[in-house]
Amino acid sequence: MAQYQISVDSQLLHQLFLGNTQDSGVAKLLESVLNQILQAQVTEQLEAQRYERTENRQGYRNGSYPHQLHTRIGTITLSVPRIRGGKFTTELFARYQRSEQALILTMMEMVVNGVSTRKVAQVTEELCGTEFSKSTVADLCKRLDPIVTAWNNRPLSDSRFPFVLVDALYLKVREDGRVRNRGVMLAVGVNTDGYREVLGLMLGDTESEESWTEFFNWLKSRGLRGVDLIVSDDHGGLVRSIRQQLQGVTWQRCQTHFMRNVLDTSPKALKDEIHTHVRAILEAPNPEAARLLLQQTLAAYEDKAAKAMRILEAGFDDVTAVLSLPEKYRKRLRTTNSVERLNEEVRRRERVIRIFPNRESVIRLIGALLMEQDEKWASGKKYLDMVEYLEWRESRPKSVSKVTRIM
Repeated sequence: MAQYQISVDSQLLHQLFLGNTQDSGVAKLLESVLNQILQAQVTEQLEAQRYERTENRQGYRNGSYPHQLHTRIGTITLSVPRIRGGKFTTELFARYQRSEQALILTMMEMVVNGVSTRKVAQVTEELCGTEFSKSTVADLCKRLDPIVTAWNNRPLSDSRFPFVLVDALYLKVREDGRVRNRGVMLAVGVNTDGYREVLGLMLGDTESEESWTEFFNWLKSRGLRGVDLIVSDDHGGLVRSIRQQLQGVTWQRCQTHFMRNVLDTSPKALKDEIHTHVRAILEAPNPEAARLLLQQTLAAYEDKAAKAMRILEAGFDDVTAVLSLPEKYRKRLRTTNSVERLNEEVRRRERVIRIFPNRESVIRLIGALLMEQDEKWASGKKYLDMVEYLEWRESRPKSVSKVTRIM
C-alpha cells in the first residue's frame, strides 16, 4: 500500500478546534488530506514531480477540475488532476464512497417509499442535492448493486479456508407493507496464507436449519474447501446444518456464549467461583488436562449448581475442541468475537436506518461495509501465521484427520 506525506497548516488546525462547528473543521481537514493524496497519485503515475525534468516522465499535468464528494460531515470539493493526452485514474472516490453511497441510497429509498421520517428526508436531500426521484435512486442502485453482488458471489476456490467463523444478526425489513425480522447470515474464513476474508452474507427468513443449509450449500457451490474447524454459537438449526453439510469438520462452540449459558444457571453466590473453574478448563494446556479439571469441577459443584454442571458436562467436548490445535491458534479461534465485531459495525449503520425499505437495501449496505472490511484485511497484517498449523496438519495420521474435502 502506498504511503503519502501529508501536511496540515496551522490555519486548518485552528478552524478544526476553534471553528464555529466541529464538522466544518473536519470537512476542511479531510478536503486538504484527500487533495494532497490526489497530487501524490498523479506524481506516481507521471513518475515525475511538477516541473521536474526526467527521462522516466510518463506525461504532463494539464490543470485540474473540481469534483464534489458528499460525506456525512458535509460536502467537500476536490481538485482532480488532468493529464495531457492521457487519463488520471484513482480508486479514491470509489473506495471512500462505496459504503457512504449504500447508506445514503437506503435512506433515499425510505423517502421515496414514504416510510421515512422528516429528519431522514432532510439529511438525504442535504447529502444528495435538493431533490431526488425514484429514477435517481434506481440509477444509483444500478451502479452500486452489481459491484456488491459480484463481490458477494465471487469464487472461493482460489484459496483453502481451514478456519471458518459464522454468526447471524437480526434486522427489521419492510416487506409487503409489513415490518418483519430477518436474519443475516455471515461467514468469515482464514485462508492458508493467514489472512481473514469475508466469505459472504445471505439474508434468510429465519435463522433455521433450512436457512443455514442454504447458506452452506451456497458457500460450497462457490468453491469453499479445506475447512478443518468451524466456530459458531450453539443455535440448534445452525449446529445441525454444520454437521450435515460439513461432515468431518470439527465444530468449536463459542466459549463466550457457553460461559454465559453456564453462569446464567449458576446460583448467584457461586458465579465467581464457577467462572474461575470453567475458565481454567477452557484454558487448559491440552484436552486431557481439561477433562481432569472438568471432573474436579463437577465433583465440587454438582450438588450446589446441578443445572450449570449439566450444561458444562454436556458441552465440554464441543467447547474444548480448539484444544486439539497448536496453542498459538486457540485464542482467536475459541470464540466468534471477531465476527461479532463486524456485526457491531453493521449495527452502527443499522441504527441510522432502523427499518430497511426492502431486502435489496440490506445486501447493498451490509455488503458494501463488508467489502471494504475485506479490502482492509487483504492489504493489512496477517491474522494468523499458518506455518505451524500446516506442519501440524501434515504430521497428523491420515486416519484421524478431520479436514473435509469440498470439491
